Amino acid sequence: MEVAISVAEGSLGVVLEKLQLLAAECSRIKGLPRQMSFLRSELAAMQALLLKVAAMEEPVDVQVQAWAREVREMAYDVEDCVDAFSRQQRAASSRGRGGAREFFSKCGRLLKTLRSWRQFADQIDELKARVVEAGERRERYKLDDIAARGDTSNSGVDPRLAAIFADEDHLVGIDGPRDELVRWLTDEGGSAKQRKVLSIVGFGGLGKTTLANQVYLKIGGDFLCKAFLSVSQKPNLRLILRDCLLQLCHDREFIKDIGEWDEKKIITMMREYLVDKRYLIVIDDVWSTSAWDAIKCAFPGNTCRSRIITTTRINDVARSCSCTDGRVYEMEPLSDLYSKRLFTKRIFGSEECPYQFQEVSDEILKKCGGLPLAIISISGLLANKPLMKEEWEKVRNSIGSALARHRNLEGIKAILTLSYNDLPHHLKTCLLYLSMFPEDCNIERRRLINRWIAEGFISQERGQSVQDVAETYFFELINKSMVLPVDIGYDGKARACRVHDIMLELIISKATEENFVTIIGSQASVAYPKCNIRRLSILQADQDLASILEDKDVSHARSLVAFGSVNYLPRLVQFQVLRVLDFEGCMDLEEYDLTNIDKLTQLMYLSLRDTDISDVPSGVLRLHDLQTLDLRRTNIVELPAGIVRLKKLQNILVKKWDRRIKVPNGIGNMRNLQVLSEFNIYRSSLTALEDLSKLTNLMELQIELTKYQETKRHEEVLLSSLCKLGTCKLQYLSIHSSDASPIEFLDSWSPLPCSLRRFRMATSYYLLSLPKWLAPELTSLAYLDINLKELKQEELDLLGELRALLCLRLWFKNTCTNQMLTVRRLRGFHCLKELVLFRGMEYHLVFETGAAPKLEKLEMPFSVSAAKGHDFIIGLEHLPCLKYAEVLLFDEGATSYETTAAAAAVRNEANANPNHPRVIIHGEWEDEEDDCDTSGDKRDAQEVVVEEQSGSSED
Repeated sequence: MEVAISVAEGSLGVVLEKLQLLAAECSRIKGLPRQMSFLRSELAAMQALLLKVAAMEEPVDVQVQAWAREVREMAYDVEDCVDAFSRQQRAASSRGRGGAREFFSKCGRLLKTLRSWRQFADQIDELKARVVEAGERRERYKLDDIAARGDTSNSGVDPRLAAIFADEDHLVGIDGPRDELVRWLTDEGGSAKQRKVLSIVGFGGLGKTTLANQVYLKIGGDFLCKAFLSVSQKPNLRLILRDCLLQLCHDREFIKDIGEWDEKKIITMMREYLVDKRYLIVIDDVWSTSAWDAIKCAFPGNTCRSRIITTTRINDVARSCSCTDGRVYEMEPLSDLYSKRLFTKRIFGSEECPYQFQEVSDEILKKCGGLPLAIISISGLLANKPLMKEEWEKVRNSIGSALARHRNLEGIKAILTLSYNDLPHHLKTCLLYLSMFPEDCNIERRRLINRWIAEGFISQERGQSVQDVAETYFFELINKSMVLPVDIGYDGKARACRVHDIMLELIISKATEENFVTIIGSQASVAYPKCNIRRLSILQADQDLASILEDKDVSHARSLVAFGSVNYLPRLVQFQVLRVLDFEGCMDLEEYDLTNIDKLTQLMYLSLRDTDISDVPSGVLRLHDLQTLDLRRTNIVELPAGIVRLKKLQNILVKKWDRRIKVPNGIGNMRNLQVLSEFNIYRSSLTALEDLSKLTNLMELQIELTKYQETKRHEEVLLSSLCKLGTCKLQYLSIHSSDASPIEFLDSWSPLPCSLRRFRMATSYYLLSLPKWLAPELTSLAYLDINLKELKQEELDLLGELRALLCLRLWFKNTCTNQMLTVRRLRGFHCLKELVLFRGMEYHLVFETGAAPKLEKLEMPFSVSAAKGHDFIIGLEHLPCLKYAEVLLFDEGATSYETTAAAAAVRNEANANPNHPRVIIHGEWEDEEDDCDTSGDKRDAQEVVVEEQSGSSED
C-alpha cells in the first residue's frame, strides 16, 4: 500500500506550489492570507511525514495508509479550489475597459469578484477544518511514532532463493544463454588471463539469478575460490563481505577473528587473500553503482583468469559493473515455444496441453510475456484449481487482482514490488499514469511527457526545462527496467515505451486501489471508487458502462482518455477540472458533442489525432491554458485565425497527407511555441512567414514545400526567418515536399545554425551540392537526412568532419555506377553510429582501417561493376562496433559469376569482423534475400514502427 503514501506526497507537492503563488493575490481579503499560510504550513508538515513513511519497507501500517488516502483526497480538493479561484481571477482581469457602459459593467464585475472572494474564503475555511481534523488524527494515533519506528515486521522469504536452488531438470530455454556466457567466460584468447566481469541485466522475473547460478554451477569446478552473494536494495556491506570471505577462504586460521573486523579490515584481508588466486564471484541483485563501487574494492584485478558475474535490473548499474573489463548481457523473455513448454510441463507434467485449454492458455501466456517467474507462478496457481476451462478463464480475466489475493503469486508480486519500491515518489506517480493505456500499447515518448506536464507531475529544475526533466523521468523508467524501450533511435534513445503485461497488471492494481485512475472497459471487472473519480481511462465504452458512469461524479477528473468509440462518453460539460483530453484514434469523434469544450478552462493537452474531425471546435480558441494541440491525420484543412490568441501554446501539430495547411497570420504573437509542424510555406502569407522569426523559443520546425504557386519571394522570406531562428533555439528542421526539383535558397543559410541537432529532407526535393552551412563548426548536428544530386569524394570527406554526427542518411537524384568512394581513417565519421545510403546510389563505398570506429548499423547499395576492379572490398572487417549491415547488390553490367563472388566477399568480410554482425544481402540476381547471420547469436528483436512525432522521431 506504499503507493498511497507516494501519490499523496506527490499531490501535496503540487498543491504547496500553487498555494504559495496564490498567497500574494489574496492579500486584500481580510484574514485569508493568514488562513492560507496556516493551510500551507500544515500541508507541508504532512508532506514531511509522508516522505518519512514512504522510505519505509512494506507493509506500511494500516492507520498510516488510511490517513495518507485522506490527505491525498484533501490535497486534490485544495488544488481544485485554488485552481477554480485562480481561473475566476484571470477571467475577471482579462475583460476590456472604457466607456460609461464599461463603467457599470466594471461595477457589476466588482460585486461578482467580491462574492467569489467570499466563496473562496468559505471554502478555505472548510478545507482548514479538514486539515485540522487530519492533524488531530495524526496526533491522536501517534502516526509520527509509527514512521519513526519504521517497519520491523517484514520478515518474508527472499523470493530469489527458489531461483538459486532451482532444479536444472525443471528449467526451460536456459541452455543456449548459459552456454554462450560460459564460452565467453572461459575463452582463452586475447587477454584471457585478465579478470573479466559479466553483468546480466533485465526486467524483474526474467531469470537473471537462475542464469547466473547455472553459469556458476557449470564453471565453478574450475575455481578453487568461489562465492555467491546476494546484495539486495539496502545492502549491509559488512555482512555481505564477511559472508563472501567465509565462502572463499579455506584457511580458518586466517579468518578466526572475522566477527570483530569492520568493512575496511575485511576488504584488506580479502584482497590479501585473493591477490594470487583464481576466483569466481557471483554478486546477485545489485541496485546501485555505489553498492558496486564499494563491493568491487574487495576483489583485486589479478592475472589469474578470475571472473565476476553480477545481476541487476538497472542498465546504468550493468554498464558500471562491466565498463572496463567486461560484457553486458541483456536477458530476453522466453520465446513462445519455451513459454508454452514451461507452462504445460508445470501443470500437466508434459509438453502437451489438452485441446480445450489451448486458447485460454495462449491468452494467459501472452499476459506473462515470456517472463519465467510469471509463468511458473501462474501455472502453480492453476495446478491447484479444478481442471475446468471456466476456472482458467477467471484467472485470465483477473490476473491483476489475483496478484494481491493468492499466495501462489506472492513470489512474482514480491519481485515486481521490489522494483516499484526502489523508485522515488515522482517516478512512482509517472509510472502509475501508464495504467491509463491499454496493454500492448506503444506509448510515444512525446505524447506521454506532454501529458505528465499537463497533469503537473513535472517540476522545473535548475538549468533544465520541464520538457527536459520529463524526458529524464521517461528514460529513468527504462533504465530501471520498469518499462520496455520501443523504436530505439540512432542516439540510443527510445522513441516510445511499452509496459510488460504483468507489470501493467501490478500498476493497474495499485492505481485503482488508491483512486489514482479509474479504468473502464478492461477484461477485469471495474472497481468504481467510493470517492471522486480523479482520472478516467475508457478502453471500451458501451451502453451498459455508460449508464453506470452516468451516476458517477466526473467533475473532479484531471484526465479523460478514450480508446475506440466515444459515443457513450459523458458530456464534456461534466468535466470541470480537466487538464488532459486525449481522443487519439477515436474515429467516431465527428458525432460527439464538442461544443462545450470551452468550459474546460484548465485544459492543457488536447489530442484529436487520427480522428475523422474536419473542423477545429470553436471553443478551443478560448482554452487560454492550452499547451499542446495535436491535430495530425485529421480532416482539418485550415486552422481558425483566432488560434494565435492562445499564447501559452507550445506544440501545434497538424501533419497532413495533403499538406495544405498554412501558417496562421499573427503567429509571431505565440512566443511560447516550441514545436510547429507541418505547414505549407507557399500557401502561407509573406507576413506569416516573416513572423516565424519572432518565435525565439521555437525548437522544432517542420515545413512543407509543395508548390501551389510559383514565387521566389516566399523562399526569400522563409530563409530570412530561418537565419534568425538559427541563432536562437532551433534544434530540428524538417522539410517535406512532393516536388522533384532542386532547392537552391537553403545554400545561403547564414550565420551557421549552431544549435541545430537534426536536419531532415523527407522530400523529392534535392540539393545540387552539399550546402555551405554544413561545416565542421556545426558541433551539435547529430542527425542528417539529406537529398543530393550526387556525391563527390570531397563532400563525403566534409561530412566525415561533422564531429557530433551520429546518423547520416543520404539520398541521391542521379545514379552513378563504376565510381568508388572511400570513408577515410583521418576524416571518417568518428562518432557515427548509423549510415544509410539509399538505393538511388550505385557507388562502391569502401571503409579504410580506423574509419567509422563506432558504426553499428550500415545500409548501402553495392555496385558489382564498380567493385570488381577492387576485389569486391567494402571493409566490413574494419568496423569493430558493427552489429547490422544490409547490402543491396546492383548487378547491372556484371556477370552472374561476378555477382555471386561479390556476395561471397561480403559474407567473408562479415565473418572476419570480431563483432560478428548480422548481414543481410539483397540482389536482383536471386529470388530471396540472403540473410547471413554470422554471429549465431539471437539478435532478432521485434521491430515496432512508431510514426514520426515532432520532438521524438527522426526517421
